[in-house]
Amino acid sequence: MLSSIIQSKKVQNAWAMYDWANSVYSLVITSTIFPVYFNSVTKGLKPDDKVGFFGFEIVNTVLYSYSISFSFLVIALISPLLSGIADASGKKLQFIKFFAYLGSLSCVALFFFDGSNLEWGICFSILASIGYAGSIVFYNAYLPEITTPDKYDLLSAKGFALGYIGSVILLVVNLLMIQYPSFFMLADGGMAARFSFLITGLWWAGFSQIPFRVLPKNPYGKDLKRELLVKGYLEIRKVWYEVKEHMVMNRFLASFFFYSMGVQTVMYLAATFGDKELGLPGDQLILTILIIQLVAIAGSYFFAFISKTYGNKISLVIMVLVWVGICGGAYYVYTVYEFFALAFVVGLVMGGIQSLSRSTFSKLIPGSTTDHASYFSFYDVTEKLAIVLGTFSYGVIEQVTGSMRNSALSLGIFFLVGLGFLLLVSIPKKGLETES
Repeated sequence: MLSSIIQSKKVQNAWAMYDWANSVYSLVITSTIFPVYFNSVTKGLKPDDKVGFFGFEIVNTVLYSYSISFSFLVIALISPLLSGIADASGKKLQFIKFFAYLGSLSCVALFFFDGSNLEWGICFSILASIGYAGSIVFYNAYLPEITTPDKYDLLSAKGFALGYIGSVILLVVNLLMIQYPSFFMLADGGMAARFSFLITGLWWAGFSQIPFRVLPKNPYGKDLKRELLVKGYLEIRKVWYEVKEHMVMNRFLASFFFYSMGVQTVMYLAATFGDKELGLPGDQLILTILIIQLVAIAGSYFFAFISKTYGNKISLVIMVLVWVGICGGAYYVYTVYEFFALAFVVGLVMGGIQSLSRSTFSKLIPGSTTDHASYFSFYDVTEKLAIVLGTFSYGVIEQVTGSMRNSALSLGIFFLVGLGFLLLVSIPKKGLETES
């Protein structure tokens, strides 16, 4: 059964379609329309853009940074145990469904956020983030089960490319709604933004039905129905000891942790930076993110080609060096055209580094294991903790110094540390067990 799944183009294409389904959340909710909308409905309510949240006063953009940190901290705490349960019981698909529906329904709930109910907006944005991040853990774990190691890079790139294409299509529609609300029979741009949250949730849940119907439910034929919590704990404990023994994997995860602190923080807070530091209007911010998404499609395949020719390590080193330059450049960006140029460079390495990181880790998983969700939980926990610390430190530096430019510049330090660990990694071309 497993060999037929690995050879199935239908399964591989269906797997990649989940990127198409869920990436609209990442683009519309976390990167563009929601942060811009959030800033617009919370700006100026109190001096220094402070807002009241459950009785506490805090700067609106700092609150948004902290909410992202909290959501990924939750996933970092629960995903290892859930991954162990999924591996022990063969229920990865069920877990993907649960988190996907949690995220998509939370996006729908954001339609009712109008600024007067701040707690509602923050809580459902956190739940949407948990749904997105939780589903990715189990989605990524399918990669080594549906293709061979020599095709990891290209299939991973295909997933990210489909995600970028689908999210761009929906974002263009949403942007037209915001620019011309009357044409869509909407009251104003604010209502159009809220309607975009509703559409995002429906898109995510709707297109998820493709992978949900095609992905194998239990490729290894596991059938554990009782003592899931205990078995899940034992499963993740076993994989933890295995991970500790692999020095290559440990060094790669250390590198991934530090450069992900920079990559993910840029993804989540780029629009906020453009709004607050440059005063760019919402349509220009969304255009900036569109540039990033479109260039990222080419970037995913370009760096997959570089990795095929020169190896994953060289490709990753090049991208991390470019990211260091981006952080330095962000400090000196003052005009919209400079911001667009920087966005072009971000897009070039954004898709490449995400795609290649996922496929590189897949190559480091022992080929004899069936515990892919548990292995990928360590990868995803590393990424989630990086997001927690990256967005949290970004918010703290802004709060202390009063400028997001200092926050952006500090991200360069994370990339340099990640580069140091990356230079110590010897990455095999096809898989851990084929390494000489």
